[in-house]
Amino acid sequence: QVQLVESGGGLVQPGGSLRLSCAASGSIFSINAMGWYRQAPGKQRELVASITSGFSTNYADSVKGRFTISRDNAKNTVYLQMNSMKPEDTAVYYCNAEAISTVRLTLQDYWGQGTQVTVSS
Repeated sequence: QVQLVESGGGLVQPGGSLRLSCAASGSIFSINAMGWYRQAPGKQRELVASITSGFSTNYADSVKGRFTISRDNAKNTVYLQMNSMKPEDTAVYYCNAEAISTVRLTLQDYWGQGTQVTVSS
């Protein structure tokens, strides 16, 4: 199967920056889109940003101009650079990948375990 491991979460002050990373590993045949979602307490999980294998990007309106998603296809890794952070960015951030494993040979969604991001003074 495919495993996603996130890193880079933590505590940051308002206006500060964090960079999240997510590396995919395992029985990977190919990876299509990759993305970041977040879930704040009491709220539904929402898309933050996504990027296709061809590097087309999509952002939630709330993060446009502040967050940048990128990926390194050679490393099967996706990044989220978060700048000018706000308290409302506080959430658990989850990495997602649409991937085909060599085991099942079907396109599936895979998720990371989540990393906590807290924006507070």
